[in-house]
Amino acid sequence: MKENIQTTRCENGLTILTEKMPDVRSATIGIWIRTGSRHEPANLNGISHFIEHAVFKGTAKRSALNIAIETDRLGGNLDAFTMHEAVGFMAKVVDTQTANAFDLIADMLANPLFDERELRREQKVIIEEIKMVEDTPEDFLSEIFTQAFYPNHALGLPIEGTRKTVKTFNHETTRNFHTKMFQPRNIVVACAGNVEHAPIVELAEKFFDSSNSAFSLQPSPLEAKPKTAAPILIKPKKNLEQAHLIIATPWISAIDERRYAASLLIGILGDGNSSRLWQTIREKRGLAYSVGASATSFQDCGVFSIYAGCSPEKVAEVVDLSITELKKIKQKGVSVEELNLMKEQTAASVLLGLEDSSVRAANLAQMEITHGRQISVEETLAKIEAVSLENVQTIALEFFQTEQIALAALGNLNGLKIKRERLEI
Repeated sequence: MKENIQTTRCENGLTILTEKMPDVRSATIGIWIRTGSRHEPANLNGISHFIEHAVFKGTAKRSALNIAIETDRLGGNLDAFTMHEAVGFMAKVVDTQTANAFDLIADMLANPLFDERELRREQKVIIEEIKMVEDTPEDFLSEIFTQAFYPNHALGLPIEGTRKTVKTFNHETTRNFHTKMFQPRNIVVACAGNVEHAPIVELAEKFFDSSNSAFSLQPSPLEAKPKTAAPILIKPKKNLEQAHLIIATPWISAIDERRYAASLLIGILGDGNSSRLWQTIREKRGLAYSVGASATSFQDCGVFSIYAGCSPEKVAEVVDLSITELKKIKQKGVSVEELNLMKEQTAASVLLGLEDSSVRAANLAQMEITHGRQISVEETLAKIEAVSLENVQTIALEFFQTEQIALAALGNLNGLKIKRERLEI
């Protein structure tokens, strides 16, 4: 499968990756920027996300309406997203529209107008998005928890910014930061599907030429590794029927070789209907409809979290049951049956993802940005299969520590108090 992947690294730092999928009629065009919200100074918190929106508002040759009409005419799906360490733009189209889709996205990214009137309108749109987050309990809890978990660090700030910062993003501010972000050594073009490498390279070099004055600055340096806190945060919100809670610990980074074992541990604990948390909290006791475990890993750190939504009066019980499961993993490890089941489930997920050109394009970009190389499916499956019971328990022993456990809860909690002793593992 890796033999279908081609890579071109231009002198100006631009990286172009393609993966040929001759048996499909789709093509996914992706352009990724190696800069995200963690690279922003505090006074510009949210500027990357703002630029992600603003590039849709017109270029030298396309109005905002023209961009919208052309997007619909392509008949596919154009998506844009901002993360902590990258910004991405992806379009999945019929293969005959590859050049047109590339021209549209690249023109938006290389030649945005940042018209002042359009920017003021978009400020209002993003402030409404901020309000939407505040009105969505799971998102709001995640935001206030992250700020407490990564105090005084860009990783703790909201990706979308704040009302105060967003209102300052005028033409000059937006243009200056765009110039800093969108230059060749910061850009990864990743395309997959029924695509040919040479035409993609030609298109990419046309739009992202280092002789363009907009592409003259160096990429943003990575913020210093954050120091995590272990807060116990109880946030009252009386108009909620459910309480929402997060239990979290620090975790491995995205480049840690133990990530395969860590992923399997997360799956055993809380990913799927047979996972421990699902069976213990939902199936056996009916305490929650939504419960599970996940992790977010960055270049230099990560966070593991358990999430559950339950009745306010059941929060303490759900916390106790979750902590008990973490304690069991530390003390007794996992069973051979659990590990083998999760290996099979993970391998199936990897293989099924190969059928989708958008998944493959995203994987190309992610591997390049995170690891600087392409990791083959064969290597991934071999690393998953090689994970041992000891590997899994070693991670649990390292990260499931009482003094590192953080807790956040949101809802009509009637003065609920949870002491550190309750989180002892």
